Amino acid sequence: MTLTWPTPAEPLKIGTRGSPLALAQAHETRARLAASFGLPPEAFEIVVIKVMGDAIQDRALKDIGGKGLFTREIEEALLEGAIDIAVHSMKDMPVDQPAGLTLDCYLPREDVRDAFVSLTARGLTDLPQGAVLGSSSLRRRAQVALRRPDLQLVEFRGNVQTRMKKLGDGVAHATFLAMAGLNRLGMADVPRTAIAPEEMLPALAQGAIGIERRLDDPRTEALLAAIHDRDTGLRLAAERAFLKTLDGSCQTPIAGLALLGDGLWLRGEILRPDGSAAIAGERRGPATDGAAMGDDLARELLAKAGPGFFG
Repeated sequence: MTLTWPTPAEPLKIGTRGSPLALAQAHETRARLAASFGLPPEAFEIVVIKVMGDAIQDRALKDIGGKGLFTREIEEALLEGAIDIAVHSMKDMPVDQPAGLTLDCYLPREDVRDAFVSLTARGLTDLPQGAVLGSSSLRRRAQVALRRPDLQLVEFRGNVQTRMKKLGDGVAHATFLAMAGLNRLGMADVPRTAIAPEEMLPALAQGAIGIERRLDDPRTEALLAAIHDRDTGLRLAAERAFLKTLDGSCQTPIAGLALLGDGLWLRGEILRPDGSAAIAGERRGPATDGAAMGDDLARELLAKAGPGFFG
């Protein structure tokens, strides 16, 4: 393909949050685009956009608005033309995009597992009775409460460095991070134990990077098509359909994971926020039927849960 854009003089503008992990994801996107088209890094400009979720660190996410807290300002910049694409952690993304925007490009998915992180314990079962575990994720809190109702659960936000300092200061004995984030940041020194999905299902779309664009921008669409990972797209179609039918938000504890092999295998779980109950199920079928499978599984779990399950 012969390109007249982007160039160092007229770069493609990549919008992102300013956290170390978000910047690592934006740099990965830039590197993949540059390599695909033989372009210098200077043909791509990374634009940092401050979002409400990063600006407010002293309150729980559920108290200030949910998933859109990490995307709204970036999407507004995309619609206004201040940036050409937006790079997102897919587990932060609402299932519906604003009119005029679309998500149809995903990078190869990283490790989907949660990481148990502690300076004193190797895993959840090693924590002493009544120990304090910090997490801002309702899903993780509910999953922990289901397994260890004796533990004290406290709100725990901030980047990796902030959370590790809190552990060192004794604010909590343990927390959870995403293996994908630790891997992308090269943080091999963080004491962690990866938790198998069979033991604790991760957040839907965990480990996946999505790239959002304007619908009326064919030249950007052509660029992104070159770096789209089809397998990740198939898996996320199932996971996000499951989430959409459940009307999932940061205020509903939902977990799930789709895997490809001989077709697609989708597992899903919903939990009461206090961890007093969980309902799980699965579907297997052709990979191209993922969205229908996700919707069908969600309807089954909702029917089993009945009204008021999420409190």
